[in-house]
Amino acid sequence: MKLIWLFVCCFCFEILVQAQSARDTIHTDFVLYEKRTSFQNNLINQTITKTFQLNLDSNTESNYREACWAISQFLLRSKQIELGFSKLFSNYNTLETNSKRALLEAVYATYPAEYKLQIQQLITKETHPKLFSMQALYLYRINESAANIQYLLQTIASRFLSDTSLPILKTLANYLQNHTAQTKQAIPSIAALFKYQKNTAQKTIYSFQRWNRDYPGIAVIQNADGHFLRESNGSIVFIEQLARAGSNLPYFITNGNTPQGIYSIQGTEVSHNLFIGPTPNLQLVMPFEADSVFWHTPYDASKDSLSNYKNLWPLEWRNYAPINETYDAGKIGRTEILAHGTTIDPDYFKSMPFYPLTPTLGCLCAKENWNIFTGTLLQSDQFSLASGFLSTPKNTGYLMVVNLDNQMKAVSKEEIESLIIQFEKSVR
Repeated sequence: MKLIWLFVCCFCFEILVQAQSARDTIHTDFVLYEKRTSFQNNLINQTITKTFQLNLDSNTESNYREACWAISQFLLRSKQIELGFSKLFSNYNTLETNSKRALLEAVYATYPAEYKLQIQQLITKETHPKLFSMQALYLYRINESAANIQYLLQTIASRFLSDTSLPILKTLANYLQNHTAQTKQAIPSIAALFKYQKNTAQKTIYSFQRWNRDYPGIAVIQNADGHFLRESNGSIVFIEQLARAGSNLPYFITNGNTPQGIYSIQGTEVSHNLFIGPTPNLQLVMPFEADSVFWHTPYDASKDSLSNYKNLWPLEWRNYAPINETYDAGKIGRTEILAHGTTIDPDYFKSMPFYPLTPTLGCLCAKENWNIFTGTLLQSDQFSLASGFLSTPKNTGYLMVVNLDNQMKAVSKEEIESLIIQFEKSVR
């Protein structure tokens, strides 16, 4: 036994040395102090302030839309922004659909209640299902009373008539009726989940989160043989991960929070997106996004896709509705959710509970610290995630996002370690 443990430690040490060497080659100028200062000045003075001083017309609408995307991503508030929002609301009926969506997303992200009257006016006439859903969610967040929920449900039924079968409207109605209760519901056994993946020999990443995505989660890696990835000293490898979108919209809205459920890992890539940065990211596929590659286990053609999706979970999990979020979001049309790092200056989010992590457009984002004078990595949970996943055979597997509960604090390493130890004792 001692010889086996020595071999494992030496093997892990070799992987860590190789990974460290590879990590040291990752570099980006985008994080340099001068670049960050220049970007922030341009963001505030040009993208937002200068744009919102312009008249809003067909020639400037794209600039207004870009400003709204920036506001959502960096969670900005100012008098200039309120001036821009006022112009956009006044001209709402003339805007392109994408501009309306950008406005609603920015307002939801940064002004959680201040535009209640404007949204109440819009929703009385809105006929676009996604825009209606965003407006309904804004009003629901302000007022979760039974009366308001009933009003919104009745409006869906009367406004859209035969269109109530649309996936986004069905999911909206379900969210309005069940979300609050689901946040209080106890989850099924985590040990059963670990055991099931061990028995199916699927390499799996678990991202454990809170219902309130203002609080960061923890990811761990379970190898195909059922063992969890550990450091050379035997300690479990933990990866801090944020599943919050800048918008903080629910999982079924584009650019909303990361849905719970299963993603198919399709290997790693290096992004050319400056905000994501050059650290290898995990390529994730949702149900309906690329069904030809989603399944790593046999697909039962005699059953429908939802039954096959549920079969990826242990029996006691299959009736737990929140795990279907990726399935529902994929059916609605969400795509391109990754597990990646970040080059965004965390100082934009100093007042937020998730600081120093940074929000995304709905991806899973791991913590990274950069040297702002050399452009190299100081610390990268994302590199640990990618290199750890690739440290055993195969570059494919599954990633599972699970909300543990609704505690108003970050998921701790101690919580997850306790769950893993319980599982390991049960399978000895």
